Amino acid sequence: MYNLLISAGAAVAVFLIVSLSAGFQYWWAAGLAALLVFLGSFLVISRIVTKKLEAIMEPAMKDIQAQRFEKGIRDLKSALRFGKWQIYVESQINSAIGMVYFVRRDFSTAFPYLEKGFFKNWVTMGMLAVTYMKRNKHDKMKETFDKALMGSPKESLLYALYAYCLNEIGETVKGCEVLAKGVSKLPGDENLKQNLELLREGKKMKMKGYGEMWLQFHLESLGTIQKQQMAAMGGRRRIIRK
Repeated sequence: MYNLLISAGAAVAVFLIVSLSAGFQYWWAAGLAALLVFLGSFLVISRIVTKKLEAIMEPAMKDIQAQRFEKGIRDLKSALRFGKWQIYVESQINSAIGMVYFVRRDFSTAFPYLEKGFFKNWVTMGMLAVTYMKRNKHDKMKETFDKALMGSPKESLLYALYAYCLNEIGETVKGCEVLAKGVSKLPGDENLKQNLELLREGKKMKMKGYGEMWLQFHLESLGTIQKQQMAAMGGRRRIIRK
């Protein structure tokens, strides 16, 4: 990463200058000065890069929310040029692009971006795992879910999604184990408790409690999604009438 290289280069230069001018017996002072320069340089460059990214990312996400997908994606892709400047920037942008394509059901285009995504973005990791499942790459699916849980161990839907996919590929026992692990991490989560009971009884999991967050993984049929959306709209209308 350019930021690390530039900061390290500046630190080495300061260490040598101080050591040569004051004498190598004062190496500790040279080391302290080098450390301060490294930290200062790193923070300044990070702030500059972050501001440049925000200037691109914020309008891009607003475009996406306003259904101007092509413009938003084009702007997100333009931000990839900052990937070599700061750690995790490229993977986070890839996650954002992959998510947009996935939500729009352009799964084949989303896949390479999701593969290069940020491991702590559990939503896009879940999307990647679902894609592996649909491509019958079950080992990769489990590997991806396990990695996502390491980065986000407190996300209820992530445990439920993992268990749901395991059940889909016939590994119901392991699905129960994942849900049990989720319950141990989130003991007050009723969704996880209910679904653990359902799987143990050999019944289908109920994911409706996760709302729109669940639907974005496209594991429900279009008919089911439309029914849920119509039901939600009906509920809102009744509230408005009251």
